[in-house]
Amino acid sequence: MNRLPPSGWLSQGLPPARRPVAVWLNRGLVPAFMGLEVGMPIAAFPLEIVDRSNRMIIGVDPHKSSHTATALDPATNTPVASLRVEATLTGYRRLLRWAQQFEDRRWAVEGARGLGRHLAQWLVARDEAVVDVPSTATARVRELSRGSRRKTDVIDAAAAASVAALHGDATPVAAEDHTTVFALLEERRANLAAQRVRVANQLHAVLRDLVPGGAEVALTAKAAAAMLRCVRPASACERARKDLAQDLVKELRTVDASLADIEKRMAAALDNHGSQLREVDGVGAVTAVRLIGRTGPASRFATVHAFATYAGVAPIEVASGERTRHRLSRRGDRQLNSAIHLVAVTQVRMANSLGREYFDKKIAEGKTRNEAMRCLKRRLANHLWRLMLADERRLNAPPESVPIAA
Repeated sequence: MNRLPPSGWLSQGLPPARRPVAVWLNRGLVPAFMGLEVGMPIAAFPLEIVDRSNRMIIGVDPHKSSHTATALDPATNTPVASLRVEATLTGYRRLLRWAQQFEDRRWAVEGARGLGRHLAQWLVARDEAVVDVPSTATARVRELSRGSRRKTDVIDAAAAASVAALHGDATPVAAEDHTTVFALLEERRANLAAQRVRVANQLHAVLRDLVPGGAEVALTAKAAAAMLRCVRPASACERARKDLAQDLVKELRTVDASLADIEKRMAAALDNHGSQLREVDGVGAVTAVRLIGRTGPASRFATVHAFATYAGVAPIEVASGERTRHRLSRRGDRQLNSAIHLVAVTQVRMANSLGREYFDKKIAEGKTRNEAMRCLKRRLANHLWRLMLADERRLNAPPESVPIAA
């Protein structure tokens, strides 16, 4: 049986321009210098190197109390130096001074939208080039390049830098803008809504034991307080239940007031932003904030198709032989998908809306209700993305010069 050489299976079927660099095949050891551990194999990935310049890539593995950085030469995909600092402003300054030995550099922060957000934004504010590397990408690099399950902070930082040097998952990190404000407001409202559900469920359980038949499903603090006024406890247990129910009613009022306040802040933020989303049927203040907050800068999507895939409204093609069909996508941002679905359902229920007209057209073509709804969601995603992109371009446009009267 003829066997390929160690590198043969990696280059079979690849055009010459896309064959992996030879250094990745040298699964040897790097010398123990500049703080790197002895026996650390070269971290790489069998794809074409994108950054062919001498621009040093500094990978960062962030943690709550410390950050580990590893500088990687993209020309050879070899670690050059490593440093660990505390997750403090003093540590950040020390890290930046250490990185200044590499004049031409960029940073690859693992989880720049999670634990690495603060460091990534601190670097961006100082005009440093930063990309975000998902942890799943570094895990693939670590697994494929090492062939073992060894894992250290230095290795993770080198893997993040390796991903940034290759085609794949690294995305540029921009300074926080209005979309971050909307994301924060949306997350706060989602937490408050979940808290209200928990309090209402607890109140339902207590009232069920106090009042025959319990309370109505759509329970409000006012209705619960009216029910409790009619309860006359006959035992210590009933007194304890009534006291607990009164505490829950107070908590429910507090949550309702917080929800009303956050919705006012959402409307004010949208007024300041000047978004056109609320002009679409079925899009209110809460839905518009969720759409913008979950999308982020609309310009980060090259096409409307990329946005549809991100939102999970683009069908997945499944082809075998001459048969081609499309499956419902279960991927993408499900919260964003839920917001688009809510807009679609609202428009279908509106007799004279454009969404209802499009939905009826698809039904007339022989599609089922579910298929017609998927088509409508995709069409809405196209329209909503274009509106968000237009708003972003309007905000980023330079102010028009006003001629000074003589």
